[in-house]
Amino acid sequence: MLIPRHFSAALVCTLTATLPLPAPAQTASTGSGQAWPVKPIRMINGFPAGGGTDIMVRLLLPKMVEALGQQVLIENRAGASTNIAMDYVVKAPPDGYTLLVNSSPVAINMSLYKNLSFDTQRDLASISLFAASTNVLVVHPSLPARTVKELISLARAKPDELKFSSGSNGTTQHLSGELFKLRTNTRLRHVPYRGTSPSLTALIGGEVELNFGNVPSVIEYTKAGRLRALGVTATKRSTLLPQVPTMREGGVDMIVNATYSLHAPAATPRDIINRLAGVVIQAVRTDEVRQRLIALGAEPFGYTADETTRWLRDEVAMWAAVVKASSATVE
Repeated sequence: MLIPRHFSAALVCTLTATLPLPAPAQTASTGSGQAWPVKPIRMINGFPAGGGTDIMVRLLLPKMVEALGQQVLIENRAGASTNIAMDYVVKAPPDGYTLLVNSSPVAINMSLYKNLSFDTQRDLASISLFAASTNVLVVHPSLPARTVKELISLARAKPDELKFSSGSNGTTQHLSGELFKLRTNTRLRHVPYRGTSPSLTALIGGEVELNFGNVPSVIEYTKAGRLRALGVTATKRSTLLPQVPTMREGGVDMIVNATYSLHAPAATPRDIINRLAGVVIQAVRTDEVRQRLIALGAEPFGYTADETTRWLRDEVAMWAAVVKASSATVE
């Protein structure tokens, strides 16, 4: 998955959606009753420009600008696995003009990091989960396992011998492997690398035996026969890899998605939250946005604010259990 996990200096890159503004659309209101929005909205992204989350959210921008009658500016504040961006939004005025776009760290980091100054469930108001992209279990072609069940048997026969790679500690790649170990009672060795590409290069080169990569990042390697896909971590098969069964079909109950969601400071007026959620849902339901998301290997969602709040609660709980069982941590 195209998401950085290492601590780094904050990279701030403000990018403006250069879109023609239509006539102002229906407005919501702030807590004081003032019309909203009356100025551009900033969307803070914890990943660098050009990454997966940046690409996904930009698909929504033309529709958001059209519906809200204001520009939506993407501001990239990368670093600390999006903690810099989350901390910034948590402390921003709750007026609907500073939003957060995030991927899986919005749920994972609550248990992975021990000294956070914020809690995403307490300090953020969820707007909408708008898309998700599944992971896929891939193995080196030389591995004598052509199904998930065969891999489990091999891993049980060789405890601590098989190795899985990830882009870093705490990524969905890493924690997918830990969840697999828990659900299958197997012992695999985790080998973290500095990014998704190096972790896949290591797998292709035979340094490790398996990886839980995101579908868009591994699909070309599977088509070329350089990797073998055994199962997708979704409730249904991927449209990009329809021949690959789900992990559940392979006998392992694990659902893991790289998720894309929008949030705001916790005290943001509810009518603004609902207005934004409605705009996102409307955008995701258009054929244009849906087809572009699907082409990128993502499943369109378009959750309401209440649905997104429940989803975040469940995700935080699931990853907390995985982190605890695996003893994964980042200081």
